[in-house]
Amino acid sequence: MPDADQPPTVHLSGRGDVAAALPQLIGFRPRESLVVVALRGATGLRVGLTARVDLPAAEHRGPVLRELVRSLLTDGPAAVLLLVVSESDDDAAVPPAPGSAGPVAELPHRPLVHDAVLAFDAAGVAVREAVLVRRGRWWSYDCARGCCAPDVGTPLPGGTSPLAAAAALGGQVVEDDRAALVRRIAPVGFLAAAGMAQACDQVGDDLARRTAELGWDEVAEEGWAAVLAAVEAAGPARDGGGQRLSDREVARLAWGLRDVDLRDRALALALGDSAAAAESVWVDLTRRAPAPLDAAPATLLAVTAWVRGDGALANVALARALDSEPGYTFAVLLRSALDACVPPARIRRLIREAGVPRDARR
Repeated sequence: MPDADQPPTVHLSGRGDVAAALPQLIGFRPRESLVVVALRGATGLRVGLTARVDLPAAEHRGPVLRELVRSLLTDGPAAVLLLVVSESDDDAAVPPAPGSAGPVAELPHRPLVHDAVLAFDAAGVAVREAVLVRRGRWWSYDCARGCCAPDVGTPLPGGTSPLAAAAALGGQVVEDDRAALVRRIAPVGFLAAAGMAQACDQVGDDLARRTAELGWDEVAEEGWAAVLAAVEAAGPARDGGGQRLSDREVARLAWGLRDVDLRDRALALALGDSAAAAESVWVDLTRRAPAPLDAAPATLLAVTAWVRGDGALANVALARALDSEPGYTFAVLLRSALDACVPPARIRRLIREAGVPRDARR
């Protein structure tokens, strides 16, 4: 049965399309990076898992490549595509051919590409092609034609790509770099943090009194109603029209999500039409709730980002949750799942069918 919550299928027609789509594939505009794209399906033409690392120094190349290979193998690729994103100038260290006037220019980072090809070959995965992306153009490391000469290259496709359009429709925001992702969910400043701390103290006392009077089940249902109201109010958030939550509303939601049953109900909001609005609420709570109250919304943000294919934001949000509360079991389990490169489709199925296991709750 097809996955009803799968993102739309987008066709990339060639290497240039993949190179131009890297910001959407990894969530930000890569710089000085090695990106590996899994190619899946019977024909090896379907884009799968995409992994990115900073260009490693020569002494660290082996361990970095081994980890990349391990990650990509979890996706069962038929082949992979290597893309080096770098503004480095051409190398001129290649000895000149007989009769040549001087050294022959060479594309940069070829030793890294060579070692990467060998690493994937040793794992039984072919490298379909290795590409350099630089200054709005791309080159094939394997091409000997004049159009692939170091001083030529092929312009990246212009305009809005189908993948960029689909990503925008799904609520993805492509940041300029990874640091911008971190800043997007960075804790609020001093005065705002002081106001939130006071609101959390007051709301915590109120909830303790109401629980004593009404029982936790009643208070938990009030918390779930507050979550749904916040998500509904954030519905137009992708168009800039969402309503800002008050400090007390943030505090109420953050305290409510400490209850594992309410938090697990909130997982379902990662699926369907409310996913983008829910993500905007989790971002707001992650920024404004003090530790450790930010751990639950940060982990929910990681889940929501991961199921729509935004691994970069998922990892940043999960790091935030674990920094806030290293022993938060749900975040620890999700960290293991992301490290094992569990596909988003499998996470979606788990949310629909069973949610998180009972022994993950705390």
